[in-house]
Amino acid sequence: MPITRALLSVSDKTGIAEFAKGLQKKGIEIVSTGGTAKALLDASIPVQQVEELTKFPECFSGRVKTMHPTIMGGLLFRRGDKEHEKQAKELSIQPIDLVVVNLYPFEDGMRGNRGGEDEKMIELIDIGGPTLLRSAAKNYDAVTVVCDPGDYDRVLAEIEKNGDTTPELRKELASKVFLRTAAYDAAITEWMTEGRNRSVLLTNRRKLRYGENPHQEGDFYELYGSPPGWNVVQEEKPFEGASIERSRDAQGKLLSYLNILDADGAWNLVSEFEEPTAACIKHANPSGVASHENIAEAFQRSYDTDRLSAFGVIIALNRPCTGEIIRKIIDQKIFAEILIAPDYEKEAIELLKGKPKLRVIQTSKLQNHQTSELYRSSLGGMLVQNEDSKIVKESDLKVVTSKKPTKEQIRDLLFAWKVVKHAKSNAIVFAKDAVTVGIGCGQTSRVDSTWIAVKRAGARAMGAVMASDAFFPFPDAVEEAGKQGIAAIIQPGGSIRDEEVFKKAEELGIAMVTTGVRAFRH
Repeated sequence: MPITRALLSVSDKTGIAEFAKGLQKKGIEIVSTGGTAKALLDASIPVQQVEELTKFPECFSGRVKTMHPTIMGGLLFRRGDKEHEKQAKELSIQPIDLVVVNLYPFEDGMRGNRGGEDEKMIELIDIGGPTLLRSAAKNYDAVTVVCDPGDYDRVLAEIEKNGDTTPELRKELASKVFLRTAAYDAAITEWMTEGRNRSVLLTNRRKLRYGENPHQEGDFYELYGSPPGWNVVQEEKPFEGASIERSRDAQGKLLSYLNILDADGAWNLVSEFEEPTAACIKHANPSGVASHENIAEAFQRSYDTDRLSAFGVIIALNRPCTGEIIRKIIDQKIFAEILIAPDYEKEAIELLKGKPKLRVIQTSKLQNHQTSELYRSSLGGMLVQNEDSKIVKESDLKVVTSKKPTKEQIRDLLFAWKVVKHAKSNAIVFAKDAVTVGIGCGQTSRVDSTWIAVKRAGARAMGAVMASDAFFPFPDAVEEAGKQGIAAIIQPGGSIRDEEVFKKAEELGIAMVTTGVRAFRH
């Protein structure tokens, strides 16, 4: 049945006038309310006010306007049901075939309401909007419901082509409504309980090759309402290099969970840096990281740090991938599992077509660490925390030895600190000239990690700097670093044995600075 009448009532008026003009061209009658009606009338689009249809005025400061049998009945009566059709005719209720509603911005109010303005927040609780959306969604067999301006174009395209929307689209949009209203109610609950109750909604399920191991099935979901991190679009087709807004895997085999975990760690690491930076990641830990004005040189230096570990590596770049980088990967026969970058040059795209098994991920922008939240589950519960967005600057450093680091050493200390934030458990990073030369991590003691970093670095440790993700519980790791010629150390400080640690650095002639913040992670 063609759409003949639409109800438009939106808080976010983005694109609504253009959408309504499209409906008008198809001869669809538009019913609207308050501010939406005014916006449409200002755009010279004829509108029937809701009160004209219901014969009942808006009241109670606009709290009641659409909740009326004429509106609800027009949405909910079953088309083709003889009894429903008869009642609709007896009650002079006409069908409403399309509903376009988005809700009062309660979540925005939460973010801006730090002073407990209860009255303001109460008025942001939408009642009529969710009622209209849920009513239309319940009757999706006959009614099209739109809660997201991002869906206007495809809805309008189907109406222009067929006079109506397809059953498949109506069901999809209806399910989107119930997800939206569930999230909206969850936000209200969180605010009313002052954060004691919180819901986590998962959406956009994508089938993975497997979970942590090949015998474990796995699916990947996104957190509803959070800034997109990964959109795992499982497309096994040649990389087209199209410009996209969200992350996608543009080429290669389907991802596994560990692929996603590693890629996430790699991308988070290079996102720390403003200068061109490349990282090689294995098992969610960096094997090599380098910064350089030339991204291809940064890549080469990051790979050269530890070629043995960089087998089946994840490569991350915070600059567009060049053809030179792909040639380096091909010429050196580097076995890489995943390549992730914000964009790819044309030459890189052509060369990548010759490596169909390499998973290529393109993401359009660096993450906004100020707004990201992290979720980690354990023991039937969940940790919700903001991402570690603390950027340690030179002014934050406290020199705790008589020997002060040089300007070049300070640069390397801050570089090493950014890297050590992304290595796991008792992490130690040696670095020199904005390149990691040895990394030790994932150990049960800090001195063990230091020994691993020493082994990886070899002679390159001489004159390098050292970063530790947490304080030194004993001076043994500092003593080991001194034996290898480490020139300066950065660490959080805060141990009950700080004075012993500082004294050991002093004895060994090592400059030491503390950050006052820890960067430990499991």
